[in-house]
Amino acid sequence: VLVSGHLDSWDVGQGAMDDGGGAFISWEALSLIKDLGLRPKRTLRLVLWTGEEQGGIGAKQYYQLHKENISNFDIVMESDEGTFKPSGLGFTGSAKAREIVKEIMTLLQPVNATDVYDNADGTDIDFWMRAGVPGASLHSDISKYFWFHHSQGDTMTVQDPNQMNLCAAVWTVVSYVIADMEEMLPR
Repeated sequence: VLVSGHLDSWDVGQGAMDDGGGAFISWEALSLIKDLGLRPKRTLRLVLWTGEEQGGIGAKQYYQLHKENISNFDIVMESDEGTFKPSGLGFTGSAKAREIVKEIMTLLQPVNATDVYDNADGTDIDFWMRAGVPGASLHSDISKYFWFHHSQGDTMTVQDPNQMNLCAAVWTVVSYVIADMEEMLPR
């Protein structure tokens, strides 16, 4: 199970929201799983992408290096639309896999982040999804996203720790449950 975000500070600003937030919650998901002493049946892998704005060159290189093991990738997850209040996941995969993801998302009712939207979105996971690996992308309230996107205002002050914690909770639950299932998601 691959969880990811990318480091995107390539023009102005610090890239804290786009997409440092995705990198932060991906790191935090694995950290929480470890701190809780949980050991899923399958490997969880964190990838902090580079070069997304330069044509996805980091993702392309990673895919080239690891595509021979594609059957070992259960799901690829990317957060690249800020880490504001989460509502659920975008998902790309088979109908059977979608039903399993919908069931997993019911675990997130206490934080009201249960929606499963059509199609995962993420430049860095696109190679994998086109090759048939299920993909997920975080959906959060993007009403303020373009206030800060690629601007000098994209600093750590944009990040709300409570909303980031909710995003990390979504990432943690989904990645852990999928990694701990008896079988991989159906393709």
